[in-house]
Amino acid sequence: MSKWRPVTSRVRQGSVMVFVHARNATVRTAMGLREKAKNNGHICHFLSPQGSDYGQAVKQVQRSRNKQLRELFPDGFSIHHAGMRQDRSLVENLFSNGHIKVLVCTATLAWGVNLPAHAVVIKGTQIYAAKRGSFVDLGILDVMQIFGRAGRPQFDKFGEGIIITTHDKLSHYLTLLTQQNPIESQFLESLADNLNAEIALGTVTNVEEAVKWMSYTYLYVRMRANPLVYGISHKAYQMDPGLEKHREQLVIEVGRKLDKARMIRFEERTGFFFSTDLGRTASHYYIKYNTIETFNELFDAHKTEGDILAIVSKAEEFEQIKVREEEIEELDTLLNDFCELPAPGGVENNYGKINILLQTYISRGEMDSFSLISDSAYVAQNAARIVRALFEIALRKRWPAMTYRLLNLSKVIDKRLWGWVSPLRQFSVLPPSVLSKLEEKNLTVDKMKDMRKDEIGHMLHHVKIGLKVKQCVHQIPSIIMEATIQPITRTVLRVRLNIAPDFTWNDQVHGTVGEPWWIWVEDPTNDHIYHSEYFIIQKKQVITKEPQQLVFTIPIFEPLPSQYYIRAVSDRWLGAEAVCIINFQHLILPERHPPHTELLDLQPLPVTALGHREYEVLYKFTHFNPIQTQIFHTLYHTDCNVLLGAPTGSGKTVAAELAIFRVFNKYPTSKAVYIAPLKALVRERIEDWKVRIEEKLGKRVVELTGDVTPDMRAIAQADLIVTTPEKWDGVSRSWQNRSYVQKVAILIIDEIHLLGDERGPVLEVIVSRTNFISSHTEKPVRVVGLSTALANARDLADWLNINQMGLFNFRPSVRPVPLEVHIQGFPGQHYCPRMASMNKPAFQAIRSHSPAKPVLIFVSSRRQTRLTALDLIAFLATEDDPKQWLKMDEREMNDIIVTVRDSNLKLTLAFGIGMHHAGLHERDRKTVEELFVNCKIQVLIATSTLAWGVNFPAHLVIVKGTEYYDGKTRRYVDYPITDVLQMMGRAGRPQFDDQGKAVILVHDIKKDFYKKFLYEPFPVESSLLEVLADHLNAEIAAGTITSKQDAMDYITWTYFFRRLIMNPTYYNLDDVSHDTMNKYLSSLVEKSLFDLECSYCIEVGEDNRSIEPLTYGRIASYYYLKHPTIGMFKDQLKPESNIEELLFILTNAEEYTDLPVRHNEDQMNSELAKHLPIEVNPHSFDSSHTKTHLLLQAHFSHAMLPCPDYATDTKTVLDQAIRICQAMLDVAAHHGWLVTALNITNLVQMVVQGRWIHDSSLLTLPNIEQHHLYLFRKWSQGKRKSVPGGYQGPVECLPELMAACEGKENVFASILDSELQTAHISQAWNFLCRLPILNVSLSIKGCWDDPVVPQNEVPVPFLTADVRDDRRWIRLHADQEYVLQINLQRTQMGYQGKQDSKAVAPRFPKVKDEGWFLILGEVDKKELIALKRTGYVRNRNTVSVAFYTPETPGKCIYTLYLMSDSYLGLDQQYDIYLNIVPARASAQVTAEVSDTMSHLTLK
Repeated sequence: MSKWRPVTSRVRQGSVMVFVHARNATVRTAMGLREKAKNNGHICHFLSPQGSDYGQAVKQVQRSRNKQLRELFPDGFSIHHAGMRQDRSLVENLFSNGHIKVLVCTATLAWGVNLPAHAVVIKGTQIYAAKRGSFVDLGILDVMQIFGRAGRPQFDKFGEGIIITTHDKLSHYLTLLTQQNPIESQFLESLADNLNAEIALGTVTNVEEAVKWMSYTYLYVRMRANPLVYGISHKAYQMDPGLEKHREQLVIEVGRKLDKARMIRFEERTGFFFSTDLGRTASHYYIKYNTIETFNELFDAHKTEGDILAIVSKAEEFEQIKVREEEIEELDTLLNDFCELPAPGGVENNYGKINILLQTYISRGEMDSFSLISDSAYVAQNAARIVRALFEIALRKRWPAMTYRLLNLSKVIDKRLWGWVSPLRQFSVLPPSVLSKLEEKNLTVDKMKDMRKDEIGHMLHHVKIGLKVKQCVHQIPSIIMEATIQPITRTVLRVRLNIAPDFTWNDQVHGTVGEPWWIWVEDPTNDHIYHSEYFIIQKKQVITKEPQQLVFTIPIFEPLPSQYYIRAVSDRWLGAEAVCIINFQHLILPERHPPHTELLDLQPLPVTALGHREYEVLYKFTHFNPIQTQIFHTLYHTDCNVLLGAPTGSGKTVAAELAIFRVFNKYPTSKAVYIAPLKALVRERIEDWKVRIEEKLGKRVVELTGDVTPDMRAIAQADLIVTTPEKWDGVSRSWQNRSYVQKVAILIIDEIHLLGDERGPVLEVIVSRTNFISSHTEKPVRVVGLSTALANARDLADWLNINQMGLFNFRPSVRPVPLEVHIQGFPGQHYCPRMASMNKPAFQAIRSHSPAKPVLIFVSSRRQTRLTALDLIAFLATEDDPKQWLKMDEREMNDIIVTVRDSNLKLTLAFGIGMHHAGLHERDRKTVEELFVNCKIQVLIATSTLAWGVNFPAHLVIVKGTEYYDGKTRRYVDYPITDVLQMMGRAGRPQFDDQGKAVILVHDIKKDFYKKFLYEPFPVESSLLEVLADHLNAEIAAGTITSKQDAMDYITWTYFFRRLIMNPTYYNLDDVSHDTMNKYLSSLVEKSLFDLECSYCIEVGEDNRSIEPLTYGRIASYYYLKHPTIGMFKDQLKPESNIEELLFILTNAEEYTDLPVRHNEDQMNSELAKHLPIEVNPHSFDSSHTKTHLLLQAHFSHAMLPCPDYATDTKTVLDQAIRICQAMLDVAAHHGWLVTALNITNLVQMVVQGRWIHDSSLLTLPNIEQHHLYLFRKWSQGKRKSVPGGYQGPVECLPELMAACEGKENVFASILDSELQTAHISQAWNFLCRLPILNVSLSIKGCWDDPVVPQNEVPVPFLTADVRDDRRWIRLHADQEYVLQINLQRTQMGYQGKQDSKAVAPRFPKVKDEGWFLILGEVDKKELIALKRTGYVRNRNTVSVAFYTPETPGKCIYTLYLMSDSYLGLDQQYDIYLNIVPARASAQVTAEVSDTMSHLTLK
């Protein structure tokens, strides 16, 4: 008992800590010390001074489960070690409060808890090292740390440290204590794990980077300071002072090890590292290299649960757990009582012990020994992680049975429940007795779902518990899956999986976010997983029972397997799973595709072949390329229809021009129409052709898009119309009465492969209608389709009436510049981290493929452009020349940066990186485009629309991620394959590069799909079905379809019909026999017509065959609205709808369903709503319609928008708003609702000017805000006193302001000069001058059968005379048609500039023509009698409005409202007093109508 003396002598001065090196030694030492104290009569020194809180302390100790602690405490002794768990903190508190005088503890206490004592004693310096299996010396760091606990700063002047060791070690410890020893690095031991983590992260990609990475470690510092310790000889160090070679050697060795374990792929030749799924999983779950080696050796697809637990037990993570002598007996008991599965190795081996502890933990078994309790907690924590890692490994290896087993096992460990017990055990609210009864009676969850609560209660002999059990049963997550399959080719199936939640949500049980699930498609015969996905069912979807749709592709092989299974398993719940079977019995595979057109080896044709000098000079080249040479004759010398499928960049625009020149040569009076799918493409063509075709050839080129609508005259005179599909569809719908549509000789459709896209149906309808028109007018219209290489070109050609001569479908490889494609897969189920992990590979790709040539990076969103750019800048910062991508003088670039508005763009341009997306200001976008095209900046990061919109080829294209966030379905969905091909097509610049490069970074599960379709073309299917009803409605309204048979015939004209025959299963058709086909088409027509009937668009005749269009259908077709919108108008518009109600109706239009509500925008919407006047439904902030409503309110209120995306979204909303309002107005007019009609015209004015109707109309002046209005009031009060004559009233609205200014700018300026700058005043003045002031005179035309004075026009007087004055009343016959003639004359006010029909609307995104609504109504009855629209009034304009007089004689007052469609506050109204006399008494009518029109009333 050599330690006895030091303890007794020190305990008088304060507390003492005795450090021992094993848990059981703490108890032995404490007991020994206590015995000694009692025997020597010194126990009094050890007793606690019994202070006020001593009683409380005694109580706490008595409650402890630890027998030794309870025994030792009264004498002032205690113990402390890691196995004590709950009692540890109790002991620490008692010691620091002085109730314990001597604390015997293990060395971990010195590191873990700051408990100073007066003296510390180290008992022995030999510790057992589990790794070596023998005793080793206590390390000097531990000694220093333990001694550091001696001396309590606030009580002691000095502390004492005593070390008790053997004689031979004495000098060793003395030396170590007196001479400070350096700390050496232990990093080499775990170099493999750490290097793997860096490779998985992407920060280290080759040996060179790994060597550099090692130079940042402490190991490197110590290797240089003390090389011998790390096995580096003196000679080696002298030859390699930077240890480059040594580090490289270490890295290569570790690289080989990792490569052997398949954690990375290491190409020694090039020195590159590539991470693998296994390595990433190991890094993600923190699994050690040795463990992975064990798994590689033992793990395969056919292990049972018992085998898996045995493998997990052998993991290196558990190597410090040893079997102690005293535990063997208890482990034996645990093995017999709680282990459900065999535990190989038994109680003697440590892996056997780990297995027993893990199974006991799952079975919730009780343990007595503290060391076992602590080991068990450690095992459980690590095993859960390791099993999860094994689950991912099995999923990546695509082993279905194993994946399923491991996912269940990981839940078994998490929940501490075996898989075969009742899933209801996961609910803590159910008592154990009830659960045992459930298991006895074998009541499964499915059985209980179908039982009533009282039945369950009776079976359990506990009636009241029935309800609780029933509730729990319905809270277990469950889903219903339905799968439909569509074959895309003979080897690829698209699966659309509808997942509907089928359980009740409870926040206590499920949390507040969502329930995660795993889903995979397995082939039972080959035991293989073809697709796997992780998805979350959101709380909201469960509550609203809203189904979710997943779309993915899987391979199939011939001969067809009988079936695949889709299995969904909950990530958190045991017993929550679903299976859906995909059956292949009725699957008809599509026809095989015909071969491609071979590219012939022809002599390139010179441009002179055109035979027209003026055409030849349009081209900068001298010879056509091989593709153009091959198609030249067909396009330029024949009139046959042509389909040209060729890869992007092969000069298809020239092909279009050849066809257009043929029309100019042969049919000079006809028109050519060029249809491009995007406004951006139309703009690009217009900018090019305005110069080349209009200026140089003298032909008229007209743009016709949603943004630009020229007047009819311009269109009628145009030779070439460039338009979008939707606009041309709208225009050609009424082809019978539009002569210019009938004059079209050629229709060129660019990117016709977009038929398969969501906008495809419009293209389909246009071509079908063109063929229909030419069959009626007997004037053939030539159709030329341009597309990328197609798989099923023959079907498209058949549908376009193209014979073999006009079909050119070249293979994707015949690009003028060959393309080299690299596809890399990236793991990770979450989109944002996956995108972030792609940034380093993107940077590497630029460095290796295109270090100095232009690079285009495509990303899916504006946010991603910013994040990608910032990451690339971070990588550049580590390079020698961070500005290597800037190809111009920095000073010049700084001058450009000053002019840029976007702050992020300012930063990125300085590094030679541009960003391009729709959220940028027009000028910023142009700047970036010019810099990139002129090679001043090397890298451009753009959103995917750029791929279609602007032709910027680059040497290297990187597609960073192939999904985008779809606001409609609120999840990430894949780009159409055509978009990815289009992006790749931008690689390779014909005049500069001999090859292009494309790097595609995809989600790893989609890698196989892209590999397949980027090299073989993708077949184009029709998507007409979803919108068939709208297109049928258009044809019914136009009179083309008048019966059900017509509708059936119409469908046979479509491309959809061609594909239906070729690939029936895709469209859910079982076989292609004549009867089945007829039934299928008939039911399609019936369903569409039924939908249209429900929306009040058509009426099916009593014979159930004929179809009549109704007014609503005509309105929908004319304004290009979807039929549910017009149905909603019919249901929701009321005779007196106010502005607020109309705003709700407008924003509920189906057209706004596609407005994206992106991630977290529901919170932004709820924030924005707080600052806006009209309340919206607080539960719908994630609805597109609510967002539309808020954006419109913000537009009227000039509210601050939360982010730049909202500005572009507002533009989208305003784009459609006028069209929808015009349709609403027609609906109101159709019903004769005067109040609603007037309110709708006000709503149109609000939309165009961006102000509320109740705001002062003065606020529509630019730069004038609410706080400036007092200036006008102040001025009018001052003016009244000072200036006689002129306008004397107050200035409250625009007409009053105009009257006050009398056309003089200086008067206007004098009102505002105290608050506004001169430039702002002149902007406002320009607006004011250009406002239309109209003088109105009215007359009524009609038939008066007066024998004396035959007269057919009577002026309408605006007299201020008394109502009783007869001269004011105009006599008209009852029930007769009359025409109200309205003469409008514009009075010019001080504006000298060229008159322009465009309205001044600074807050409206499109150019808008000024126009007027003329509404004739009867106020008393609130009835609208007539509505007429008129356009811009240049000088004078006469409008005629026909109306019927009432049937009953008597007096009535009609009111004419002249409402602007562009401005607030300029409306006028006039009363017309009518005296209706019976038609018989018409002879008495005399012409006593005064023709003076003196007073004009402005309201």
